[in-house]
Amino acid sequence: MTERKREPGIGTRAVWGAEEGVTWQGATQVPVVHSVTFGFDDLDEWLDVGSGRTRGHIYSRNTNPTVEVFEEKMRLLEGAGAATSFATGMAAISNTLFALLAPGKRVVSIRDTYGGTSRIFLEFLPKFGVEVELCPTEDHEAIEAALQRGCDLLYLETPTNPTMKILDIERLARAGHAAGAVVVVDNTFATPVNQRPLELGADLVVHSATKFIGGHSDAMGGVLCGREDLVGEVFRFREINGATLAPPVAYFLIRSLKTLELRVLRQNENALGLARFLRKHAAVDKVFHPGLEDDPGHAVARRQMSGFGGLVSFSLPGEMKDVGRFLGRLRYAHRAASLGSVGTLIGPPAVTSHVELTAEARAELGIPETLIRCSVGIENLDDLIADFDQALG
Repeated sequence: MTERKREPGIGTRAVWGAEEGVTWQGATQVPVVHSVTFGFDDLDEWLDVGSGRTRGHIYSRNTNPTVEVFEEKMRLLEGAGAATSFATGMAAISNTLFALLAPGKRVVSIRDTYGGTSRIFLEFLPKFGVEVELCPTEDHEAIEAALQRGCDLLYLETPTNPTMKILDIERLARAGHAAGAVVVVDNTFATPVNQRPLELGADLVVHSATKFIGGHSDAMGGVLCGREDLVGEVFRFREINGATLAPPVAYFLIRSLKTLELRVLRQNENALGLARFLRKHAAVDKVFHPGLEDDPGHAVARRQMSGFGGLVSFSLPGEMKDVGRFLGRLRYAHRAASLGSVGTLIGPPAVTSHVELTAEARAELGIPETLIRCSVGIENLDDLIADFDQALG
């Protein structure tokens, strides 16, 4: 009997994946290749690489050895056919949408996408003749009805930013494919440690690698993983569009991926513990976290996620000045935008994720002005709870 090859765990893949044969003179880490251009002594070989018949590198706007290792690691972590990277998360999202859409095409998505993504749907795509329908986020029947009216691309984000709503990826991917749509899922909040959208039926997965993938608030990038033909189409757009990931940044992301599983598991634990504490606190109005048993998305999250993520949002009674007083008293939290870092990051969506939108638009999305989004770090949970307790006091 032939022994079945054992698939390494996600932590092992993050450390060792894509690193065979890329070291230099015995170095144990991937080198940073700064070279913009790559030379060839043989013209036929040059032509083969340029035409794609042979793997290789010609110009770093297109491909680069260091960047390629990061992309391959992400491909392995998401279980994808291919992956390509970008200078930022929004570059990953915008390049994907503009590469796969054209005038007369139709997109179905949800109202609760990240503010920058929402702006593409509401402002930019319509200028190019793309029809956009945004559905109530948790109304799966409404999304399915919109798909039945025609759809070329279904764009999902789960958990959502910032109110942590959960979408049933498997159900909606099935409905999207029945309508002939390409299904794209933003997996930034969950990471491949907690959620694998491709295994649930999605065609493409997009990440802001700046967040949990980078994990230290010191590297900015984006990545797309999924079907080889679709990723290739987006890559061809990106190499001309020019939103290329820089090799030194790719190195930082490779470094960070090696601790991804450790960081995310700790952040899962901390976020759920903090959410449970906040839910019981008299000074807190409402808490949003899919790990809470009474959260509307808890049942679906338990089915499609292996962890509930490192984000928790909550609202305070009162006004923005009350939010400001609370934030000012915290010791173990950076009052700053972004998320996914080893240090706790906190702030209202009004000045972070949804600053692009008006107060009225945020209200329509169910985002109160006193909502606070907290990206929980890897600090000791007891210290975080004590800090939040005194700040709420």
